[in-house]
Amino acid sequence: MIRTALSRRSFVGASAGVVGALSLTTVGEAAAAPAPAPAAGRTWTRDRSANGWEVLTTATSFRIEGSGYRVQLAEGDAATVLLHVARRFHYEIDQLRSGDVHGWSDDRKVTADYESNHLSGTAVAIRPLAYPVGSRGNLYPNELVVVRDILTELDGVVVWGGDFATPKESHFEIAVPPGHPRLKGVARKIRGWEAGPGNEGAGAVDAFDAERRSAARAFQRRNG
Repeated sequence: MIRTALSRRSFVGASAGVVGALSLTTVGEAAAAPAPAPAAGRTWTRDRSANGWEVLTTATSFRIEGSGYRVQLAEGDAATVLLHVARRFHYEIDQLRSGDVHGWSDDRKVTADYESNHLSGTAVAIRPLAYPVGSRGNLYPNELVVVRDILTELDGVVVWGGDFATPKESHFEIAVPPGHPRLKGVARKIRGWEAGPGNEGAGAVDAFDAERRSAARAFQRRNG
């Protein structure tokens, strides 16, 4: 069953022990006004996706650590960063299941321009049927805390479709052009975590830590 904004918010009370500790600002996000209706689907004809990356004819398949599943992405720093997003979703929001993560696609039909970023392998959609284009308010407040922490940790290199005028809360994309210094720096940081003793990075952080929450709120104010 597709989870709508109403159906998910109806169950927030069941997790009051967690949600009760969250700020009213965060809860307000989940109860945002209805989003604009998405435009009719169309065909993307350009040789670059909306974020400026080259459209690919094929992409490499990568394993999502801890899940047993794979996703096709552009090689290099983009894959490093987007795999980190998928891992954190798996470890901190909900366990991934078969078919949950959509990466590169050669289907040029898009509902919103940002969906073209799948053509370049620089976007992932995590459970797009549950969080479709045009639907807002599908995440619990505690899930939003994790999403905001991920975006802050990645220093704006990745943006989330839930923040778009026409939202898609399953959507995460690379927001900087190929070779951007910030992308290189964030990817290098993630690779360092992966090569380390395991006390940093996906599966080893607490998004609800007071300092991280404060940093995420400050980041959102600067970039909102």
